[in-house]
Amino acid sequence: MIVDLTLELSEETTVYPGDPRVEIRKWTAIEKDGYYTNALFLGEHSGTHVDAPAHFIPGGKTIDEIPLERFIGKGVVLDVSSLNENIKPQDITKSAEVVLFYTGGREVYLSEEGAKYLVELGVKVVGIDAPTIGDSSTHKVLLSNEVVIFENLTNLQKLIGKEFTFFGVPLKIKNGSGSPVRAFAIIKEEE
Repeated sequence: MIVDLTLELSEETTVYPGDPRVEIRKWTAIEKDGYYTNALFLGEHSGTHVDAPAHFIPGGKTIDEIPLERFIGKGVVLDVSSLNENIKPQDITKSAEVVLFYTGGREVYLSEEGAKYLVELGVKVVGIDAPTIGDSSTHKVLLSNEVVIFENLTNLQKLIGKEFTFFGVPLKIKNGSGSPVRAFAIIKEEE
């Protein structure tokens, strides 16, 4: 089974304060031009997106420099929706190549200590169903160790307790600090 983990991009998409709003403009029409297209204006970190090391690390890899295999891996979702404080190492009870946090809409973020613990565990991807994984120190810990960060994921509750493979492949934006993605998971079929 495939679970879509991506928010829809539209002009109503909420963006991080200070980021450009998403604009989608009709560019051509079948009736007039013989084909239909839109022109898009959006920031690299609009909707469901991935952060590359260059987003916070001077000289860090840009999104086009990261190998595709870094965006795919066996995953686990940790339900942190009952926490009243940020995610600490003791809250990270399972690990995989891809560790995703389900907050259920609560303002719960990954702490710097939690980020350091995930680096020690050797994860390659961290993600959350919130506009940000955490503060700048959390970003710097993960990105300086080339752990890519997915933000604004959705439907993570459908993956709790499941074995799955995560896919979140970005656009190949030259010198990009990140990219919108179409993230999804394929749940392992029970035998």
